[in-house]
Amino acid sequence: MGPWARMLWTLLSGLRGRRGGIQGWAFGLWPPYLPQPRLLSPTELVSHWTRVFEKRGIPEARESSEYIVAHVLGAKTFQSLQPVLWTQPLTPQQLQCVQELCSCRLQRMPVQYILGEWDFQGLSLKMAPPVFIPRPETEELVEWVLEEMAQRPHVMEAQDGPRILEVGCGSGAISLSLLTQLPKSQVIAVDKEEAAISLTCENAQRLQLQDRIWIVPLDVTSEGSWMHLLPWGPMDLVVSNPPYIFHQDIEQLAPEICRHVLPYLAPTRVSPSYHLPIQL
Repeated sequence: MGPWARMLWTLLSGLRGRRGGIQGWAFGLWPPYLPQPRLLSPTELVSHWTRVFEKRGIPEARESSEYIVAHVLGAKTFQSLQPVLWTQPLTPQQLQCVQELCSCRLQRMPVQYILGEWDFQGLSLKMAPPVFIPRPETEELVEWVLEEMAQRPHVMEAQDGPRILEVGCGSGAISLSLLTQLPKSQVIAVDKEEAAISLTCENAQRLQLQDRIWIVPLDVTSEGSWMHLLPWGPMDLVVSNPPYIFHQDIEQLAPEICRHVLPYLAPTRVSPSYHLPIQL
């Protein structure tokens, strides 16, 4: 046996004795959060990542795992997957994608940002930081608005329909839900954050509602800001779901907000040069 052969034999023998030979050495290079490299089923992956998330203190560990695995497989929820797929192994590419998305969750990125979209009132909306993610309570607000409008038949039956102003449109969830459920309505949506304006525009185009919504970059706390809304005339309804966190409580917010939302929000007001109505 030559010197190179003896060296290789020594290395492999040592690895085999301590870690199971070549196979053990390969496992040692595998990413630490994944089980040993074999093709895993969706059910096994959900169980594995649920345990990892729980150990790291990630909220809603199982729900996060299910949403991510389902997303990689092209479904909205794990329960909507065909049962035959629950035990069918994922491809190496799919496993890698799950690994990358779950790593983002370990950094406390919200699932909605990881997936890039979220359902609200039956609408699929794009989600992106730092725009706030609509909560289930926001859907209740939409229901209250619909109940209120149902009690105003003279407004609902008018030729041009109800005209609604939303202050702080965020992702556009409220405005676009109202436009969908009130076919004759028109909405003026305002927000001071450029990211929110952009996201609402994109979601309006995504749902083909751009002809019935005017999206205005506007800081309503600035002096004289309401003058820019006068061209639209009187409003039938004003709706708003602004951030309701007191400044003294900001440090106690979840890392999902402190790391991925607050650092990117502009502390200054919108420049007056942006105070022009934008019709999509």
